[in-house]
Formats: sequence, C-alpha cells, structure tokens
Amino acid sequence: MASNTPNLECRMYEARYPEVDMAVMIQVKNIADMGAYVSLLEYNNIEGMILFSELSRRRIRSVSSLIKVGRQEPVMVLRVDKDKGYIDLSKRRVAEEDIATCEERYNKSKLVHSIMRHVAETMQLDLEDLYIHVGWPLYRKYGHAFEAFKLIVADPDTILDSLTREVKEVGPDGQEVTKVVPALTEEVKDALIKNIKRRMTPQPMKIRADIEMKCFQFDGVLHIKEAMRKAEATGNDDCPVKIKLVAPPLYVLTTQTLDKEQGIKVLANAIQACTEVIDIHKGKLVVKEAPRAVSERDDNLLAQHMAQLRQSNEDVDGDDDSEEEDTGMGEIDVDGPVGVHE
Repeated sequence: MASNTPNLECRMYEARYPEVDMAVMIQVKNIADMGAYVSLLEYNNIEGMILFSELSRRRIRSVSSLIKVGRQEPVMVLRVDKDKGYIDLSKRRVAEEDIATCEERYNKSKLVHSIMRHVAETMQLDLEDLYIHVGWPLYRKYGHAFEAFKLIVADPDTILDSLTREVKEVGPDGQEVTKVVPALTEEVKDALIKNIKRRMTPQPMKIRADIEMKCFQFDGVLHIKEAMRKAEATGNDDCPVKIKLVAPPLYVLTTQTLDKEQGIKVLANAIQACTEVIDIHKGKLVVKEAPRAVSERDDNLLAQHMAQLRQSNEDVDGDDDSEEEDTGMGEIDVDGPVGVHE
C-alpha cells in the first residue's frame, strides 16, 4: 500500500534553487570542520553550507555563539552549483532589511505550504502536482500565493476558477487531443477553500488602555461608575468597549476588533467620555498607557496581576484598622451594586 501514498514533499517555489544574492531561510543541521551544514527550508530542505569565514564580520572567538544546531535564520546565497547541487551561503553578508524581507516571505510561504500539504494529504494528491496547477500559478499571478489565498477567503470562485490544466484524451477517431479543464475538481476546490478560510480568516485583536481615575467628592464611587458606563457606551458592535477595575485607582479599558486603527480610536473616545464625566465632578483621570494592541501574553499577565491583587485583598479582609482607600471607592462592577470599603 505504501507505493500508493502520494508524495507530500515539495519545495515551496517553482524555482528548484534560490537565486544568488537572495536571502533564504535555513535550519542548521550539523557543524563540521569547515563550516555548518544547513537545510534550505523553502526548497524542500536541500542542503547548503556556511563556511566559518562567512559567519561573522568580526574575528570568531566561539563558533557556538554564532551558530547552533536546530536554529532557523535567514542567510545570503553566495553560489549555486545546480549540476552538483552545492549551495554556498553566508551569514555575515545578510543585511537587516534582507532579514526582515526573508522572514516575512518565509512566514507567508510556510502558511501556504501548510494549507497545500494538508489538502494534498487529506485528498490523497501529489503535493507537487497541486503546486504545479494551483500554488505556483498563484505565485506568478499575485506575487505570492499568500496574497491570492487572502482574496480566496472572500471570493474563492473568481480566483480558483481561472486556474486550468491541460489533459490529453483519445478522441473517437483514435487521435490524441488536448483539452483544457479546470485545475481542480469540485471536491479538491472545496477542501482548499475550507482550509484557507479556517487558517486565514483574520482573528480579532485586543486593544487595551490603562487609566487612573479618582474622585474625592461625596458619592465619588457613583461618579466613577457613571464614567465607566459612559465609556462602555462609546463602543459599537464591531468594537465593544469593556472597562474593569484592576485596583483603585487603576482601570483597564479593552476592545476586540479586526481593525486596529478603529479599535485605538474607539478606546480614545471611551477615555474622552470618561474624562468628561470625571471633570464635571472635580475628579481626575490620568492615562497611564495609551490605547495599543496587546498580545495574549499581556492579557495573561494582567489576569495574573488582578488575581494577585484579589488574593492580597482577601488576605487583609476583616482588618478593622485598615485605612479607608484614598480614592473613596472600592470594587466596582458596572452592572452590579456599588461596593464601598467600610
């Protein structure tokens, strides 16, 4: 049965070898006497070599500090001998802008490759055949197949139906004729669209701002609660605004959106709405961190911080000698009852 297994190994691009003076993504395989043997990740892991003299512009004190087995990084192509399959590479000649360009291209190509490989595997297709009829024509037409895949999310038929392949058939008169047919069967097309939509539909990003709010007036807590409601009211269906107390007087405003600029603008409006209410009641609002996109890690750190604060609050609960909060307010839940430290 093994012989029926389709080939799932293939380079990412139509060219079998990279061009000289191009930055390529490699993974270091082993370090020998003369240099390091590496795999070219975009070219189906063909082997290349970086001589030690091409590792650094400075004198090398320790090879291990410059190159490590398993590491992936961009390097510059110096020479390509297509007949012998030798590829000489340089780490020291790759410029900063080449590194950035190479990393961006590789990340896009890797995503395209992962989608293509999954479709080939699940539909029992030869991966190179799928690249010949779908992947590489899209690279040629759109500069990168990733750009075509982005368009396929919204309009799959226009892009995929333009792809064709030629098949040879024997006509009724016994003559061989060439017919042009769609590049993909309906089943393969559906599988490709489904995978592209699953992997490439944009994910909402979280935008966050950190503020301090204080209001020393009588009923300061109510005024702060009103300011929080006003802030949340500035949100919309695309960018709902939430505001949470971290620990008096620190609050965090968040929104989730597909449009970063819109998210930042919405939170800026929310802060403005908060400020107007607080100013009326002689309170004070200070922006500690302006609206910005945050990662999952930032989110987790905030959650941990809030959990620690809750824990420390519980630890001092029942301490009658504790001074009243100078903010004149306690835990606030915009939707629930107002809580004030006694």
